[in-house]
Amino acid sequence: MEELIRQAAVAGSFYPADAGELQQMLEQFLARAAQQAPRFELAPKALIVPHAGYIYSGPVAASAYQSLRNSHDKINRVVLLGPSHRVAFRSLASCSASHYATPLGLIPLDQAGLERLNSLPQVSLNDAAHIPEHSLEVQLPFLQTVLDEFVLTPLVVGDADETEVAEVLEALWGDRHTLIVISSDLSHYHDYARAQQLDQQTSRAIEMLNPAAIQYDDACGRNPVNGLLHIAKQRAMHVETVDLRNSGDTAGPRDQVVGYGAYLFFENQA
Repeated sequence: MEELIRQAAVAGSFYPADAGELQQMLEQFLARAAQQAPRFELAPKALIVPHAGYIYSGPVAASAYQSLRNSHDKINRVVLLGPSHRVAFRSLASCSASHYATPLGLIPLDQAGLERLNSLPQVSLNDAAHIPEHSLEVQLPFLQTVLDEFVLTPLVVGDADETEVAEVLEALWGDRHTLIVISSDLSHYHDYARAQQLDQQTSRAIEMLNPAAIQYDDACGRNPVNGLLHIAKQRAMHVETVDLRNSGDTAGPRDQVVGYGAYLFFENQA
């Protein structure tokens, strides 16, 4: 069967297109995060990470991704959900590609996992939603850096409620070799102080597994975030906030900022 490759859409804008430059930037982010972020003995089952240009949100994303370094050879499947920024549609979008491409190489898609979703009415094939979307793409170089080989189950989330997303996550949950990644920024274009206030409220809602407290203006990936919170509450998971900053802290002015949070979800070991 002919391979269909989803080419990188934002290499050279959201992150470096040169593989060497990109790898160096990622290693710097991860090294700094390893010095500053708290350490956990267990590997997280799921992450929420931001998806802006790397100079803005890369340091925050790295604080979550560095927690996977000790599990680099154990995680072999990543389920990745992020919101649609360019294409409006109902429910969740899968794609027909065989691989996603980044400057660091090709990532094979989990065809078996995608086929498992064919029976769910809220999932449909929609390549148009994947082709321009950055929310999934910007996570991939991080994953390629901290993990060994893995297959990817990428889903762009449109207008879907938390139960629809949770049902998809449940179908793909897997065992300890499967990682769930939710891509979402937080508040957008408030002044620095107001953004801090709003993002702290959203962080508390995430920590309390309370999707009802998170509205569309609180997180651009609200739909996939709330789907994860729904299933995490059912599974009595524990959440740790490992970083909470905004673009005014990293690389931008403070009059209109975008919020970024990094969160780790742990399964109940009892």
